[in-house]
Amino acid sequence: MLPPISLYIHIPWCVRKCPYCDFNSHNAPQALPQDEYVAALLADLDQDLPLAQGRPLQSIFFGGGTPSLFAPDAIARILDGTAHRLAFAPDIEITLETNPGTVEHGPFAGYRNAGVNRISFGVQSFDDAALKRIGRIHDAQQAERAVKSAQDAGIENLNLDLMYALPQQTLAGALADVEKAIMLQTPHLSHYQLTLEPNTQFAANPPPLPDEDSAWDMQEACQARLAQAGLAQYEVSAYARAGRECRHNLTYWNFGDYLGIGAGAHGKVTLADGTVRRRWKVRTPRGYLEHAATPRRIGGDDAIAPEQLPFEFMLNALRLNAGFAMADFSARTGLPESAIARTLAEAQARGWIERNGDQMYPSALGRRFLNDLLLLFMHD
Repeated sequence: MLPPISLYIHIPWCVRKCPYCDFNSHNAPQALPQDEYVAALLADLDQDLPLAQGRPLQSIFFGGGTPSLFAPDAIARILDGTAHRLAFAPDIEITLETNPGTVEHGPFAGYRNAGVNRISFGVQSFDDAALKRIGRIHDAQQAERAVKSAQDAGIENLNLDLMYALPQQTLAGALADVEKAIMLQTPHLSHYQLTLEPNTQFAANPPPLPDEDSAWDMQEACQARLAQAGLAQYEVSAYARAGRECRHNLTYWNFGDYLGIGAGAHGKVTLADGTVRRRWKVRTPRGYLEHAATPRRIGGDDAIAPEQLPFEFMLNALRLNAGFAMADFSARTGLPESAIARTLAEAQARGWIERNGDQMYPSALGRRFLNDLLLLFMHD
């Protein structure tokens, strides 16, 4: 049986690329080619339609870049065009990533009318000095105003992205950011550590970051405060009120399928014969616009070798506090439990994985040493 399927749509432009960002994002030209890009996305989707194999979309995620640079009518045309090509699940989740510095008061009603029912705000911090140090274009007041504007427009399913271990940040500063997020009463929070990624400005010129012990103290303290406020951790960096977990990201973490359209977008699909493939599109906006309706839009298309499937599955599933059911491992990979029995036994012996019937999940120790746990499955 094929897994559920979702759709990722990449909008590659930003007002200004952040110094820590390693995503496929590009500084926006003075005039965004919105009409051309909408047409390119739908032409790209037309070529990928056979991969859906008749499955309805469970979720759609507009990522970037900064998708909110596109006007509501452009988002509406993308969603309308998608709905003419693929069925939508009755309760489909449609998320738009938004930079608080790129929206004016009022447009959220337009995005809601277009079909967007979830907004993800790239806030990162509510401290103006911290925001300047990480190169963000908004301030704390703009972020708070944008969140309230979305709520006023009737969009209640909101996520805030927050980072901790920022340059010169203290434990008190990290907790203050979380406290502000709690006050805004958003039902979902992505809370993750700033890391220096290769090929970024920060990697070339590292800022003064808190040491590892300080970063761990921030994580533990913030996690405890979020739990106290009713935001339960369900994934390494994701916290939600009951029923507000991000359905789109759960597709990734449960090793489901997803189509990816847009410059540099990645997808993962299971074919009828059980083969699992990853496909990605050309990265540059110019190249993508030129070739979106042709096979040259594909930057790569690789089958995942059977011996790599345990690691690929665990790379996602072990991010979840609830872990995975062994039946789902077999259904998603086509492999029997015996394919990972030795490694599971070793992980259990080290205290990194616990088992409750058919359910396998990382222990508190396993979550702390997740990279080491995942390496065990790479050897399979």
